[in-house]
Order: sequence, then structure tokens, then C-alpha cells
Amino acid sequence: MTDTDQPSRRGRGRPRDPETDAAILRAALEVFVERGVDGAGIEQIAKRASVGKLTIYRRWDSKEKLLAQAIESARGDIPEPSAEDVTDLPVAELIEHILPAAAATLAAPGFRALIARVLGSAVSHPTLMATYWEHYILPRRRVTRLLLERAIRQGVLAADTDIDALMDMMVGAVIYRLVQPDPLTATQMASYLRGVYRQSGLLPIEQPNDQ
Repeated sequence: MTDTDQPSRRGRGRPRDPETDAAILRAALEVFVERGVDGAGIEQIAKRASVGKLTIYRRWDSKEKLLAQAIESARGDIPEPSAEDVTDLPVAELIEHILPAAAATLAAPGFRALIARVLGSAVSHPTLMATYWEHYILPRRRVTRLLLERAIRQGVLAADTDIDALMDMMVGAVIYRLVQPDPLTATQMASYLRGVYRQSGLLPIEQPNDQ
């Protein structure tokens, strides 16, 4: 077998152009969001990135690996809370601090479309879901766990709260809302998130004003 028969071996020993890599990943993510896995062909991605197909094959030996890295690369566009965000402030203040950025992200059409595509490919292309789970979901679950543990220490939540179950219920509510046909604005999403936090016991229930 010659080198021309092995696209993934081409270019070894030559430095890769980071701008070309970025253009390919950006194009792959755009085509994936627009057309899904089956519609995201290497030819379409190459055309969108203004490169040849062999340029892609030299870097990734399968479409699935390219799309998985493209999904991972999207992390830079998504605000990611850190452990430092979970300070000694009261839980309600912490939530109000992180809520605007979270609402803006969840209301963004591109993010909503990405979620729909990833969920839709979970069975047929599990590598994509595994990448999304590892690089997006798990970091946020770790920070959320810190927040809920602080809520327990502050007496906001009961000491025997099942943290994993509570996180699943909160995330499930948000995902259920994201896949509905009428997308929310950032302001509406912020209001919805406050409702989720209230029903979870993390924010006080608003009492109606006496007339």
C-alpha cells in the first residue's frame, strides 16, 4: 500500500497550520449543526473550510473523529463555570451571579441546535455523545455538585438530599424545555431557570403580594 492509499499518514513530520485546523473544525461544527451526522460529509466540510478533502484526511482518519473534536472545540464559545465561582456567598446570590450567562447560552439558537444534534446522534454515533459528556456535561456537574453541597451546609437543602438525582431533575427540566418548538429568549430563559431553582429548593418561593 502506498502513501496515497493512506490519507491519515500524509503530512507526517510537517507542522500543522493551526488556522487551517481551526477553519476545518469551525466548518465541521457548522455543517453538523445544519445537517446532522449523516449530512455532514467531508466534501461539504472541506468546501465550507475552503480546503481540499485530503487536507482533512491528513488530520482526521474518520468523519466521526473530526466531528467529535469539532464539538469539543465549541467549549470555547460556551461560558464554563469554575470551582472559583462557588464562593462563600449565600447560595441564592451565587445563583443570581451565574444565571444571566447560563440563560444567554441556553437561549442561543446555535447552542440549542447543537444540543438537538448531539442528542439525535447519541445512539447511532455514541462517540459524539461521549465527547460532549466528557468535555461539557461532566465539568458542569462537578461545579453544580459543589453548589449543592454548599446549599446543604448552609441549610438551604436537607442534609439527606440526593445530589445526583437533584442534578438529573434540574438538567432534565432544562433539556425538556430546550427541545420544545417555541424557543425562549434570554430573558424568558432566565425566568424559567429561576423557576427550576425555586422548585429545587435553591431559591425562595416568591409570595404573592397582598392586595
